[in-house]
Amino acid sequence: MVELDQFKYELQSFAAPLAEVKEGLDLESKEKRIVELERYMEEPSLWDDPDKAADIVKELGALKATRDTFNRLQQDFEDIGTLIEMGYEENDESLLPEIAESIKNLGDELDRIRIQTLLSDEYDKNNAILKLNAGAGGTESCDWASILYRMFMRWAEKKGYSVEVLDYLDGDEAGIKSVTVQINGLNAYGYLKSEHGVHRLVRISPFNAAGKRQTSFVSCDVMPEIDEDINIEINDDDLRIDTYRASGAGGQHVNKTSSAIRITHLPTGIVVQCQNERSQFQNKDKAMQMLKAKLFMLQKQTNAEKLSDIRGDVKDIAWGSQIRSYVMQPYTMVKDHRTDAETGNIGAVLDGDIDLFISAFLKANSLKNK
Repeated sequence: MVELDQFKYELQSFAAPLAEVKEGLDLESKEKRIVELERYMEEPSLWDDPDKAADIVKELGALKATRDTFNRLQQDFEDIGTLIEMGYEENDESLLPEIAESIKNLGDELDRIRIQTLLSDEYDKNNAILKLNAGAGGTESCDWASILYRMFMRWAEKKGYSVEVLDYLDGDEAGIKSVTVQINGLNAYGYLKSEHGVHRLVRISPFNAAGKRQTSFVSCDVMPEIDEDINIEINDDDLRIDTYRASGAGGQHVNKTSSAIRITHLPTGIVVQCQNERSQFQNKDKAMQMLKAKLFMLQKQTNAEKLSDIRGDVKDIAWGSQIRSYVMQPYTMVKDHRTDAETGNIGAVLDGDIDLFISAFLKANSLKNK
């Protein structure tokens, strides 16, 4: 059957990518690490340090998940080959829909795991700290910030990541002026570093009585969460520390106490703030951790090109600086200007389906760094 010939060709085209993924995942090293961690798990003294034990359990689970996913892919590849051979031998057309669906699922899963092999930078596996700031466009931009905030929350939910709101400031009339969240999960920063930059929206504004199209902008800053024990010396004289009342979704005691903390590092102009914790001291500790992480990343870079790999280029939140455009009228399209990846299904994108753009960015970076 012609269909079987086509399916056999498609299946064979997956052989080389499977081999590349196996090499990229370095499964042999992962298997050795799994054995090592399982030995640790058998030691009764491990649970004397709950934090260390939790880290080991988390790492072991992630390693096993990666190994098992690849093994399942390899088995699916072989099972589809068996189905195709059965189709030839029995001339059974009833197998065609099952083979077609299996090949599609194999391709989708292979593409997903190939992206994981591109997450090899030093901090890719870390949690991510993501901050949205409304830019040019007033109330419209604040509303756009709330839409993007929902998009990232829906994406995190689909990934099984947890989210912690660190700081939240409502817009004057609607939406969000700024919000900082920590997204917790393996490779969160590796994926979300693709989102750093200015996001541009074009639509008929619900806040414009004339019904005219309006363009608005929101900046997205993404940093990895870095261990609080990193060795960074900070001079107290270089800091300006302000307290303010927690407000909005991030405040645990809204309008009751001035527990929120804003820290400005005067030499660099870096500003961090936190209002999520229960006390001013806890908020200060978290803000200092964020500041140390940013300063550490700056210290690690020796030139602007390397800096942009981690923190992204600093740009105005306005026309001409966008990394991606979201167009609702007169047509629907989302286009990434760095990779030319695009889709007309803007509804799905705003509902958290941004893996198309993440994948294109990581692939482009991988090619650039070769």
